[in-house]
Amino acid sequence: MNAPILQSYLAGQWFGTEAAQPLVDAASGAVIAHTHAGQGDFEAALHHARHGGVRGLLELDFQQRAALLKALARHLSEHKETLYEWSLYTGATRNDGWIDIEGGIGTLFAYASMGAQELPAGNLVHEGPVVPLGKQGHFAGSHILVPREGVAVHIDAFNFPVWGLLEKFAPSFLAGMPCIAKPATATSYLTWALVRLMLDSGLLPEGCLQLVIGSTGDLLDRLQGQDAVTFTGSAATAAKLRANPRLLERGVPFNAEADSLNSAILAPDVEPGDPEFELFAREVVREMRVKAGQKCTAIRRILVPRRHLDALAANLGAKLGALRIGDPRLPEVQMGPLASKDQQRDVGEALARLRACCDTVFDGSAQASWAGVGAERGAFFAPTLLACARPAEVAAVHDVEVFGPVSTLMPYDELDEALALAARGQGSLVATLATRDPQVAAHAVRRAAVHHGRILVLDEQAAKESTGHGSPLPSLKHGGPGRAGGGEELGGMRAVSHYLQRAAVQGSPTMLAAVVGEYVRGARRIETEVHPFRRHFEELRVGESLLTHRRTVTEADIVNFGCLSGDFFYMHFDDIAARQSPFGQRIAHGYFVLSAAAGLFVSPAPGPVLANYGLDTLRFIKPVRIGDTIQARLTCKRKIDRRKTDAQGRGQGVVAWDVEVRNQDDELVASYDILTLVAKRVEGAS
Repeated sequence: MNAPILQSYLAGQWFGTEAAQPLVDAASGAVIAHTHAGQGDFEAALHHARHGGVRGLLELDFQQRAALLKALARHLSEHKETLYEWSLYTGATRNDGWIDIEGGIGTLFAYASMGAQELPAGNLVHEGPVVPLGKQGHFAGSHILVPREGVAVHIDAFNFPVWGLLEKFAPSFLAGMPCIAKPATATSYLTWALVRLMLDSGLLPEGCLQLVIGSTGDLLDRLQGQDAVTFTGSAATAAKLRANPRLLERGVPFNAEADSLNSAILAPDVEPGDPEFELFAREVVREMRVKAGQKCTAIRRILVPRRHLDALAANLGAKLGALRIGDPRLPEVQMGPLASKDQQRDVGEALARLRACCDTVFDGSAQASWAGVGAERGAFFAPTLLACARPAEVAAVHDVEVFGPVSTLMPYDELDEALALAARGQGSLVATLATRDPQVAAHAVRRAAVHHGRILVLDEQAAKESTGHGSPLPSLKHGGPGRAGGGEELGGMRAVSHYLQRAAVQGSPTMLAAVVGEYVRGARRIETEVHPFRRHFEELRVGESLLTHRRTVTEADIVNFGCLSGDFFYMHFDDIAARQSPFGQRIAHGYFVLSAAAGLFVSPAPGPVLANYGLDTLRFIKPVRIGDTIQARLTCKRKIDRRKTDAQGRGQGVVAWDVEVRNQDDELVASYDILTLVAKRVEGAS
């Protein structure tokens, strides 16, 4: 192939026409691309992002950006074979590439779905709850999240050139923050191919995505307080970047996900022959094999009961010895090379440090034979299994990370000893605990959670669907304390809020309602003669309210509801027991109160309200007794236009209704939100 010059994309233009550093195929050493010479204008790039990029993103709302993420994910899915072709040069097998490419695209889909389900149709998130700040209800406060209107600089590691960018891009884009991506140089050709596909889609507003190939120069020195930096890579580099004077001076948020010495613990209740023993061994080998062990989440320390050390070592050695290693283009190959010759050298040097204090249990180099033409020039490294007989006394096994297919067995005598050894990693991304005993899991997870960002409890049941030790999921936290960086790259909406600014707002309920875009109790309501359920989505106004007629609760109501529901709880039917209770007499079912309230406010004829699909924040505040009279108030609290249509092509949105049920003394007896789907008006209808 012709080796292209990888250009940067800055300030709306591709930059760099002169070849600089050659980048090579990890399996053969052949040159496949060049970085470009020269450095782009980062001041212009930042200006382009802060003005055009921010403006373009904030012309859209959360719901629209979520829809664009979904469209982008579909576009990349249609063109993913281009990415797979480039991925082979990194040393990744097809399965390795699947984790990187499909995992990255899947993250886009996941955040598109989360945004559509959990974010409003605007650019302000009301965190809530509203907190009364005065005794008479005239003064209150709450918290909001708004886009930072700055730039996110995403600095990625070499091992996941696709997923590494997309798992940062998805939440920052959803939050309305443009980004400048800086991939690791060694595998930047794959990120370059990805960014070209993303830009060619035509889906992204100009300025929301820029790419730096090569050095970041003075980019970080130009950042402002509204900007943010995310980093994936070594703990040493994270510490260096975090200490940048400009970032400290301006208070620029810095989120790091660093390599760590993750562990896997075989619990003492698991015996050879148990399904969990074999599952544990497979998990360890998979973490050594996938990406040739070049994963920040890979298992570096294997904690095993001393009595099972030999059995596990034999099992792992047999599995490692059966691996076929070579050019990832060959269908029989299960493990490819490291990403570069530099990485091969670093892994060799780190392994030598561990071999000085550990025994070698399995040495793949003794039977090394790499499959493929030109493999002798590749960056291959044989899987190696070590053992440390006294892990509590050897600091190196908890300090030195070999970022390749190398792991160390460590025997222990008691579970608490294993947990203490796992903690010696000084903060890790993930640990796996293989156990059959729920009580062991409960004890171990509580202790391990102090030192780990994520814990996989592996048993036979979980293994049927488990994504494995090393697979971060968009909905769960990816990050860890201490050495692991202290960051949270993923974690559902937590990751989105990292790119949003939180602010407290104080004022009258009416002013708070205007700010947060939803009805706040105590705010001015809109009283109309038209029942709110008779209005289409676009006609309905937040704050539009209905005060219902009244209903007196009778003994017959309680008896009939009990017969219908089968709920004969003594507080509703046993007069003597009820008189001896704190309530002093029989009370109505809470769910009868809900049903009765619905009967008060529902408009029964067909209309725009299509379905009620849930209740939120339900609380029964005071008991309703026989003879009490209840009345409900229904108020449009929040509208979310998800821009969806039904099977007939009718548009619809989501409306949350605030419901207050009060008694004859104007005391609140029940409080909740109802969620409904509400149709939009059909164009041309009268």
